Amino acid sequence: MSSLNAMLKYDEYKDSGVDWLGDIPAHWNQRPLLTLCELKSEVNHEDKELLSVYLDKGVVRFSDVDAKRTNATSSDLSKYQLVEQGDFVLNNQQAWRGSVGVSKHTGIVSPAYLVLSLSKEIDPRYANYLFRDGAMVAHYLVCSKGVGTIQRNLYWPQLKRVPVSLPSEAEQVSIANFLDEKSAQLDQAIAIKEQQVALLKERKQIIIQQAVTQGVNPDTPMKDSGVDWIGKIPEHWNTKRLRYLGTTQNGISAGAEYFGSGEPFVSYGDVYRNRQLPEEVTGLAKSSEADQNLYSVSSGDVLFTRTSETIEEIGFASVCFKTIEKATFAGFLIRFRPTTKALTKEFSKYVLNAPMLRDYFVKEMNLVTRASLGQELLKDMTVVLPPKEEQLQIFEYLEKKSKQIDSAIELQQQQIEKLKEYKATLINAAVTGKIKVA
Repeated sequence: MSSLNAMLKYDEYKDSGVDWLGDIPAHWNQRPLLTLCELKSEVNHEDKELLSVYLDKGVVRFSDVDAKRTNATSSDLSKYQLVEQGDFVLNNQQAWRGSVGVSKHTGIVSPAYLVLSLSKEIDPRYANYLFRDGAMVAHYLVCSKGVGTIQRNLYWPQLKRVPVSLPSEAEQVSIANFLDEKSAQLDQAIAIKEQQVALLKERKQIIIQQAVTQGVNPDTPMKDSGVDWIGKIPEHWNTKRLRYLGTTQNGISAGAEYFGSGEPFVSYGDVYRNRQLPEEVTGLAKSSEADQNLYSVSSGDVLFTRTSETIEEIGFASVCFKTIEKATFAGFLIRFRPTTKALTKEFSKYVLNAPMLRDYFVKEMNLVTRASLGQELLKDMTVVLPPKEEQLQIFEYLEKKSKQIDSAIELQQQQIEKLKEYKATLINAAVTGKIKVA
């Protein structure tokens, strides 16, 4: 990555008069957005392709998005707005986060969006970089009115006065060409590192699966476990259904006024994000002594995620290694509490998060509108049981391997973040004239 300080600068700069913009090249024009855009709202184009606007992608075809959509599309598309190639589109509730872009496609978007036609004075590719730049996004926030913690409505009367610094059309094309080339290089480097992260995560899962089903001694004689999704296990190991190893219970359900202060409360997120439950959990609840007894969280307990939009987020397990005094746990969780010493908390951390359990849940779960893990299905799950000393040996082996792989993953992710930061900084420097690209 080239240092921005080493790149060319313009010969002369002037004060833009805008704090967040600072100095701009002396020959660039300073204009309000309304001189470059015109608000449009053309409807009754139900035959056109659905488009959407995403933080990390800009304007995209809805059919090209793999991620699960949380808001349903209306069955009546008559009021959806026409977007033509080169139009500037803003999600008026999420623009302050960067949900904007200049469209490469013709299609229709939600009636709630802002659709602006661009003047021929501004190159569409340059405009896409300029309008998605962090400095502009910050200004959308200033122009938005908050209606909640994550929703802020942006309105054209405020937006149209946003100042824009504009180079000549030839410079715009040069800047767009430069950023297209550099962005492609950086995106490729990011994609390679993201693939490396995916491979490391896959390798970790394979190591866990092998260790909890085959042990760490490759010469151990094997036998058929009798369970398709488990396969073969060492012949001196046993298997048991979870129901014979302990009890299960759903968490506490209460209204919003119950939460926010009081005693420790284990949330869905605490379990979803951690295979070993943190001693300092994120939530608080006004739990009574009776609640704390019934929904307690003790050393050896395993909490499972119970409901979600998809099967992929069901059945994540987090093991409690140290009793959390006076704690209760969320209704979207199931607590498994061992009543025998056959399954150690150390081995639970890995065997109850092995990839093979995904196969079990996917095969056995009935989906209606939300994926939901019931106690009976959980209790019917077969668990492999090595001797206790071998469980601890496997735990120590997997802790060491996991630490090594997690360190490698963290390094790659740090490098990915640096590349993304450099890309954002490069775009900002180019579209605000801090560097000269041609």
